Amino acid sequence: MTEIEDRLAIYDLIARYAVLVDAGEFDALTELFTPDAVINFSAFSGPVGDPATIKEFLASTLPMFARTQHMMGLPLVNLAGDTATARTSCTNPMVMSHGDDKTGVWLIGLWYDDEFRRTSDGWRFTARNQVRCYSVTGLTDTPLSAT
Repeated sequence: MTEIEDRLAIYDLIARYAVLVDAGEFDALTELFTPDAVINFSAFSGPVGDPATIKEFLASTLPMFARTQHMMGLPLVNLAGDTATARTSCTNPMVMSHGDDKTGVWLIGLWYDDEFRRTSDGWRFTARNQVRCYSVTGLTDTPLSAT
């Protein structure tokens, strides 16, 4: 059962990251990472840094979007005792309202290459690296709606 429990805990950690980012709950991200974690968002011109650096980056850049949706694929997890790695695909549409009932969308596709460590508080990210797949932008006449 331990292997299944470990995999489910890592799947939950990856999903929790996406939910927290899309909800703008950046301070809660601290619970997901080890203090010495290194996060590399340079694939889309973001920073490389520790969890505090990345939280500051997300908090300063993501509010420009009316909506984001990190749609995470099923992770491929490799367990090795108290450490693990995973590769997870992500499709992330980010929507901006341009007024005049126009909506801009920046759609990015990427993989997250992650490293994890089992801690006394459970599994935590020790590294998170974005690997670019594609990026598409567009403007539509469809107004942004809450439904």
